[in-house]
Amino acid sequence: MRVARRLGLLGIVAALAAPTLSVVETAGPAKAAANPIDHVVVLMQENRSFDHYFGQQVGATNPSPLGGTVSAFHQTRYCEVADLDHSWNGAHNEYDNGLMDGFARQNAVAADPSGSRAMGYYTADDLPYYYGLKDAFASGDRYFQSVLSQTFPNRFYLLAGTSFGHIRNDFPTSDPSNQFAQRTIFENLDAQGISWKIYYAQIPFAFEFAYVRNHAAGHVFPISQYYADAASGNLPQVAYVDPVFLGPTNVENDEHPPSNVQVGENFASNVVNSLTTSPNWPSSALFLTYDENGGFFDSVPPPSAVPPDSIPPQLQAGDVPGAFDRLGFRVPMTVVSPYAKPHYVSHEVDDHTSILKFIENRFALPSLTARDAAANGLTDYFDFTNAALLNPPALPAAPIDPAHAAQCLTAPPNGAF
Repeated sequence: MRVARRLGLLGIVAALAAPTLSVVETAGPAKAAANPIDHVVVLMQENRSFDHYFGQQVGATNPSPLGGTVSAFHQTRYCEVADLDHSWNGAHNEYDNGLMDGFARQNAVAADPSGSRAMGYYTADDLPYYYGLKDAFASGDRYFQSVLSQTFPNRFYLLAGTSFGHIRNDFPTSDPSNQFAQRTIFENLDAQGISWKIYYAQIPFAFEFAYVRNHAAGHVFPISQYYADAASGNLPQVAYVDPVFLGPTNVENDEHPPSNVQVGENFASNVVNSLTTSPNWPSSALFLTYDENGGFFDSVPPPSAVPPDSIPPQLQAGDVPGAFDRLGFRVPMTVVSPYAKPHYVSHEVDDHTSILKFIENRFALPSLTARDAAANGLTDYFDFTNAALLNPPALPAAPIDPAHAAQCLTAPPNGAF
């Protein structure tokens, strides 16, 4: 998708948000006795695999389209020379029926004819804050994106437990009959009187859904309101934080290639640190994850999954056959909470609907689909009897290296979600 078209489509979604912001949200019921979390914050970044950030699979290889193999290597650029293929077709070709050998082939372009950038990884020298955060709190090495496809379908799973057949980055204008009227977590939160807000740095992704657009008043705010609410101890019971999805490489902070990974890390550090210093911290949990792998290599084949519903993928001519019965690739997941198990790594299989399940369990909400009904609820990351991290540990800074930022000025623009 060309940048100009992306800007235009973002504008369409913004224009669909007609309501004025005037209604004040009311507080919900008291917390459940078995779960002390009163405030859930979800920060979903963009397009990085687990091995790309944390796996460091030294010795791993993929067949090169030029012959021979491409080996995993320490990537020293913070902005890629080209985006990577993370479409339905690209992801299925990279997965290659579990062989996990299509990443280099699928990402061969003129600027990278071997597709080697798909095999790059970062270290603690590159992402010191993320490594420090992961070590101090609880993380998972079996957390998968929800579907072998790109941004929108995976974010639909986060908010609705299904992509209702969609496998592409579809805007509501492509669905004129209902403008994406499918039920989401937000209807269920309102039905139970649970307070919620969406804080956006550029545009709220949840404006994809008619219910959110029609209930923006009192619920949808610029990112500055998140920092103010955290500082004053007025966070809602459930909050979603959205980054800048499109901008220059040193401005876009969602970590989508080719944007500067350190700029995204810095943004995430501001969101996390605002929570750990908030009066709400003693009863909070933040889930930091990524919508999908972005085309980067991962070594663990995605496992099978419960289909969310009976809706088949909206395949077009030439699309790789498939179904919604398998998870996508592994992506990073870190849980930041006073009740997170310190230095813990969960090996439990989870996906984006596991975040839904956590919220549903905590606030007594019904499941949205068969997928979130069957999901683990991320309780493996917590010890609710012990707030071991009530006094959060000191974490490394999230620097933006000037030399790497200067190098990023030569990177191409981000062309697709």
